[in-house]
Amino acid sequence: MIDMAREERGIRRGIIGALAVVLAGFAGAIALLPRLVTLPGELAARLALAALCAGVVALVLLVAVLMVSTGRRSSPEDIAGAAAGPPSPRLARKVAFLQNTLEQTVIAAIAMPAYAAVFAGDWLAVVPVAAAFFVLGRVLFYRGYPGGAGARAFGMALTMLPGALLLLAALGGAIWRGLA
Repeated sequence: MIDMAREERGIRRGIIGALAVVLAGFAGAIALLPRLVTLPGELAARLALAALCAGVVALVLLVAVLMVSTGRRSSPEDIAGAAAGPPSPRLARKVAFLQNTLEQTVIAAIAMPAYAAVFAGDWLAVVPVAAAFFVLGRVLFYRGYPGGAGARAFGMALTMLPGALLLLAALGGAIWRGLA
């Protein structure tokens, strides 16, 4: 029996913790990264940086695809493929991880170039940090999966929040510039 109240508390703690980490990471990136590297100012170069960061995100998706395909090849219950029926318990976690990673990849891969199209200078420092949080968030999500929703919430939020914040900032910045 699942204790829903306990899971909900774990989810809230994970989201709040991840939000604090992401906001601190973004602030640190804006303050420190421009001192270490020159961030691109021209639109094409900003979009190229975002494309590389989206490529890191896509690499995580590729790993998730390989986890499922390798799992299918080594499992008599799963070798027939998804159309033959639901995954075996041995493969189910990897399939769930792949599905969730695909969803998160779409958000992040759209958010990064959208943000880079609107913001330049020191503000661009958050894009590679968002990619790093995506990778770390996916690892923590997968490792926490057996522990339930509360256990995987931090990893889920660490994956989702950077892309969501970049997307909201891009849309808000575009609207602001259109209205200003």
